[in-house]
Amino acid sequence: MKILLTNDDGFFAPGIKAMAKALLAEGHEVIMVAPEFENSGKSHSITLMEELVVHPVKIKDLDCECYSVSGTPADSVRAALKLFDSFDYCFSGVNLGYNAGMDILYSGTVSAAIEANVFGLNSIAISAQYAREKTKFSSAAKIAIEVFNKLHNKLDRLQVLNINVPNLKYEDLKGVKVCMIGGSVPDNYKITKNDDSYLLKLGPRPDEDDIPSSDRFYLSKGYATLTPLVYDLNNKKLIEKLSDEI
Repeated sequence: MKILLTNDDGFFAPGIKAMAKALLAEGHEVIMVAPEFENSGKSHSITLMEELVVHPVKIKDLDCECYSVSGTPADSVRAALKLFDSFDYCFSGVNLGYNAGMDILYSGTVSAAIEANVFGLNSIAISAQYAREKTKFSSAAKIAIEVFNKLHNKLDRLQVLNINVPNLKYEDLKGVKVCMIGGSVPDNYKITKNDDSYLLKLGPRPDEDDIPSSDRFYLSKGYATLTPLVYDLNNKKLIEKLSDEI
């Protein structure tokens, strides 16, 4: 298959290199099109007022076409779909850090996968638990390949599959749980005052209250998680209800 590979950590990130190697080992044709700079937390933003600059780049020990994009993860997908012939599938990741629960709303990794979906391409977003230089990207990439091989020809509609993988060796993972999205974990900010301004800096999050049977719950138990996502913002029940009121 011809695979579009992107991320939000940047083309130089170790996670996307691990995913590229895993896909190439499976015999797929891979074209990497990813942001020039780190874009975590950029969600689904796109560049409107500036030109996008796409450069070919070389990545050591990686035998596939690679390009950097001056914009966001969603920009990278848009650029790839405009510049190259059609793709069969899109992979986004492996991201440094989970994209579980309501964090998917902020995630550039998941948004890139959704952007591919918007343009008719099934996609997988893959994220690995953050552990600095010890993050096990290879475990996450292997799980992504397994899920892809089992499911890519069984989906009857366009969907995004969101995968998160704990920081464990592949053989130590308890398996993969298909589950729902967990809740929101509020961010802590350290607040300081500077003259008449306030400075807010993100700090460590509080302990999470896991929703039973959610992705956050199973991740805490040593399972990789798979949460299918559908890009549809319509509240169909409310449309029907309000139509009767108008």
